[in-house]
Amino acid sequence: MINTKLEIPYKILQSKGNQNIVFYLRDCKIGMQECLKDKSVDVVVTSPPYNIGIEYGNGAYNDKKPESEYLAWIETVGIEIKRVLKDNGSFFLNIGSTPKNPWKAMHVANVLRKHFVLQNNIDWIKSIFIPGKYVGKKNRKVILEDTTIGHSDPVSSNRFLRINRESVFHFMKTGNVQIDRLAVGAPYQDKTNIGRYSEIDLTDAGNTWFIPHETIQDKSQRPHPATFPIELPLKCIKLHGFGGIIPKSLFVLDPFCGIGSTAVACIRLGISFVGFDIKSTWMKQ
Repeated sequence: MINTKLEIPYKILQSKGNQNIVFYLRDCKIGMQECLKDKSVDVVVTSPPYNIGIEYGNGAYNDKKPESEYLAWIETVGIEIKRVLKDNGSFFLNIGSTPKNPWKAMHVANVLRKHFVLQNNIDWIKSIFIPGKYVGKKNRKVILEDTTIGHSDPVSSNRFLRINRESVFHFMKTGNVQIDRLAVGAPYQDKTNIGRYSEIDLTDAGNTWFIPHETIQDKSQRPHPATFPIELPLKCIKLHGFGGIIPKSLFVLDPFCGIGSTAVACIRLGISFVGFDIKSTWMKQ
């Protein structure tokens, strides 16, 4: 899977069994070319820079490229991901848009459609308004009135709504690979559905995933300027399994690993991981 003879890893963490958690301090495109073999990766879960001017702190990356240059760069990374991904592998790409450029995520997906099939389009819901009158009776002891749950960035302009969601594009090479829908499912609220639609109290939760960020008191508690919760890669990896089983041989890649949310998910699942990033500070967390 990993050719460590060509490139010395920045850090290797090894858990029990054959699980390896490997980090490279390397540009991901060059790193994948030098360190990963063809068709060696089962699952890719990643979130690239959004090209919105975020300051990553080391000056090694310009997050405000002309859009055409940014999309061309994303495509070259996608081509390399396709090379290392197995034919039945899953590529989960998380990316958001901005109020001023609501097409951003769709433009990225459109560039990658030349190389992948979009099998699922998942909405990561970071914050949601819930009217109390629509909540089932059994939940009224929890939600009695209108409320907002979760967190999203405020918007200063009076022209736009606050963005409470981001996209998670589930790409595959063929688009006809079975997934484990119930691995990210939920119990029925109406239990009369048991036996009518399923023999067990579990249903497909669909393509909207409510995963709020953990509340923090100051920015030092989230040292990376753009992270996703560990629950997001956990769900992606579980979805790729089938029959409720995640093989211990599963190998996961995050080309933009940041502080390592995908790596933590792999540690919890007991599977191997490789990640690339250009800044070592985040890998020390």
